[in-house]
Amino acid sequence: MTRITNITAIGLEHHLGIDNAYGMARGMTPVRNMTLIEIETDAGITGIGESWGPCPMVASSLDVVRPYFLGREIFDREQIVHYFYNQRYHLGIQNTITSTVGGINMALYDAMGKLYDLPLCKLLGGQGIDRVPAYASSGYFAANPAYQLGDQMLGFRDDHFPGVKIKIGHSPGNDVERVAMGREVLGPDILLMVDANGNYTVDEALESMRRIADYNIHFYEEPLPPTDFAGYTELRARAPMPIAAGEALYTAWDFKRLIDERCADIVQPDITLCGGLDETRAIWQMIRLANLRLSLHVWGGGVGLAAAVHFLAALSPSPHTDRIPHPVMLEYDRGTNALRSDLLVTPIACIDGHLTVPDGPGLGIEINRDMVEKYRVG
Repeated sequence: MTRITNITAIGLEHHLGIDNAYGMARGMTPVRNMTLIEIETDAGITGIGESWGPCPMVASSLDVVRPYFLGREIFDREQIVHYFYNQRYHLGIQNTITSTVGGINMALYDAMGKLYDLPLCKLLGGQGIDRVPAYASSGYFAANPAYQLGDQMLGFRDDHFPGVKIKIGHSPGNDVERVAMGREVLGPDILLMVDANGNYTVDEALESMRRIADYNIHFYEEPLPPTDFAGYTELRARAPMPIAAGEALYTAWDFKRLIDERCADIVQPDITLCGGLDETRAIWQMIRLANLRLSLHVWGGGVGLAAAVHFLAALSPSPHTDRIPHPVMLEYDRGTNALRSDLLVTPIACIDGHLTVPDGPGLGIEINRDMVEKYRVG
């Protein structure tokens, strides 16, 4: 049997500088971060994962979680997690405890894949596709005058992305200006998505939607704060376009309410935040049974991106068979982020708007240790 002997957390930060900060309606960030989770085993196999959240908080959370995993077999994933959550229920789930557990879960899958010499997608149900369609996530609010919306959009059409997402949410008036510019650059055929990052109330979101409805919006992401479930239910009943939500929710329990109350048309779990691959599979089953759509949220480093690519490669296109109106697209962040572009020895290839599924065992990636040392914090 293969048992866990140690779990470590390595905080990584890429500092962009104030002049190069970019972000969303709620504010801009001058730093991109992630925490690399590494699991060591008595078989000499090391599994890697990624956790979302401020690096010191993930490290502190690991101190709480680690004792439950040490000495256990790498196959005991769900046994350990359910025991932990039930025993330490007072800690709650909407915090970095959950994202830390998710990083461990990802690392355990990576270790299992390496043990059996199988790519992660094979462990998740089989590989259905070799390339995953992606949409370019960009169109940020930016501090640099040379990095505004029009500059960011250049090249996405020529790179053949099937869709592009841009940030909105400053005001309904500003929204229509940004959407009009985005549609003009992209043309009529590329899917256009927008993201307000929860900066509106129901009435403000409706005003924004009505103003941009003529620009053929594929979906409107996070118009309201993430846990305003009643607001989402009301808004979806009145919205002139599909709503996407879920990136800031934790575990299947949060998503159960989002799905049961029909708050969104497209559900967006983030593997590095919501609790890992097993939790994302549970969320996907609820999405499938509710006949809703999935679009994985990815806004971290190269490890989480690799996990998301594998997850979608193993996904059956329910309820479709041979004809899929809108294939599930993966968010592909195009903002400056060395933790995505430089952390892996061989970055995930993006060709004609599609991400290539790594074919090595586990996640199929190798960490560039020089980059780890360059961006390590703490």
